[in-house]
Amino acid sequence: MDQFILFAASLVANTFSAFAGGGAGLLQLPILIFLGLPFGVALATHKVASVALGVGATLRHLREGALQRRFVLFILACGLPGVVLGASFILQIPGRTAEIALGFLTLGLGLYSFRRKALGQVMRLRHQQGAGLWLGGLVLFLIGVLNGSLTSGTGLFVTLWLVRWFGADYKSAVAYTLILVGMFWNGTGALTLGLLGEIRWDWLPALLAGSLLGGYLGAHLAIRQGNRWIKRAFEIVTLAVGAKLIIG
Repeated sequence: MDQFILFAASLVANTFSAFAGGGAGLLQLPILIFLGLPFGVALATHKVASVALGVGATLRHLREGALQRRFVLFILACGLPGVVLGASFILQIPGRTAEIALGFLTLGLGLYSFRRKALGQVMRLRHQQGAGLWLGGLVLFLIGVLNGSLTSGTGLFVTLWLVRWFGADYKSAVAYTLILVGMFWNGTGALTLGLLGEIRWDWLPALLAGSLLGGYLGAHLAIRQGNRWIKRAFEIVTLAVGAKLIIG
């Protein structure tokens, strides 16, 4: 029964996450804690499982061929050092205050997107060089720190930042987030947490299966439905993640 619960929760969480551009930890991490794992073990286990979300989404998005190699390398170079830094500190400090602050910030993301009706509907790339590019990279580094230390909602930050600062539409921003954050950022965080902490390996098969299938299904829905529906899903998930972080 525990394995079925793990698979079902992972499938639902990662399908919505792959469609909206983040937020899988909203359901998956609390389930792991509810089933008896301490926070640090649950976080490390969730990070490993969430890598499969990136794999599943990658299998679908690469068929579209929409990613720019230069921008891919830039996002990885800016974010991965932040992920390692954040994951190195999270096991040593209480995270409740940070979760509440992150919750209010996540709510703000959803409200901002809701108020800007045309946001992310058409791609208008900007800040691709010079000071604008490096400021964008600095923010990606800071989001990477959050990604390594907290689990709910940081992919949503990347999605909105790619839309708002770099001028991506929601469809392409979600593709970058799922592949780069889901696979590489989370993989780096999982490795760091695994080396410093503990992973519940016998729970991973069900979680990995749900994440892989959910990532593919969510990415397929995002590609088929387009920017308008992705924007709505992003707003719903950000409001839900923000409320969950604040309530605890």
